[in-house]
Amino acid sequence: MIQQITKGIKISVRTRFEGSFYKSYRLHFGFGYEITIENQSKDSVQLNSRHWRIMDALNHIEIVDGEGVIGKKPVLQPGESHTYSSGCLLTSPIGAMRGFFNMVNFTTTKKFRVNVPSFKLSAPFALN
Repeated sequence: MIQQITKGIKISVRTRFEGSFYKSYRLHFGFGYEITIENQSKDSVQLNSRHWRIMDALNHIEIVDGEGVIGKKPVLQPGESHTYSSGCLLTSPIGAMRGFFNMVNFTTTKKFRVNVPSFKLSAPFALN
């Protein structure tokens, strides 16, 4: 598990290989990831948007920006957490992701960024 704390918000990431399959006559490798966002600060916060940089071993980079996470913009009181699962497709059996969440602190009304540390995506049969 990969973990990082930014401004009192702890991010934990677990990954899994989902399998390989053909899509549009190309071999793809599916990966799932589970992210837990834990509010360890003294203020209430809300996640508003996300930014992902998805990289594979073939030097292909995909940038994904969007509202919330899986259609939700969770509000976290101090001590609360939110866990969600999602996934991505790569054209190689090894890759990585990193990114950030844009959040707002309800006490100060200030917007801030929470970093998601780089995490590896690797099929179990791939040599490291």
